[in-house]
Amino acid sequence: MSSEGQRLTPFAHAANNRCFGCGPANSLGLHLDFFLAPDGAVECCAIVSDLYEGPPGYLHGGIIATLLDEAMSKAVRASGKTAMTRKMEVEYLRPVPSGAEIRIEGRLLRSEGRKNWAEAKILHQDGSPLAQAAGLFIEMSPRKT
Repeated sequence: MSSEGQRLTPFAHAANNRCFGCGPANSLGLHLDFFLAPDGAVECCAIVSDLYEGPPGYLHGGIIATLLDEAMSKAVRASGKTAMTRKMEVEYLRPVPSGAEIRIEGRLLRSEGRKNWAEAKILHQDGSPLAQAAGLFIEMSPRKT
């Protein structure tokens, strides 16, 4: 799967990041590598292991939701904000295969104050949609130690 010739910028994370979706320091995590497209969207080509299956050969619904949540969160973060999921709605369109390359895309739709609306989708190798989501993310204040 390619990005259709777009120039993509790696979306870097700190080595000690323990995020389940993208953190290199989480040995049980998905280790997703996102890239920033020129239009502000984010995308990730990934092969998710059969360790995260529900039915044999297909990803568990919770993992599918995690992939979509991660893409939306990265899209918000690409705009310079750190936000957490307030709510999200997932549509499971077709089973998502495990052990096969998929593309995950996320996009920030709009922001109003601390509220950020985003969308994401998971695409099969042939480009057909497998799952999609819309979510509301609330910008966080820096954590006080």
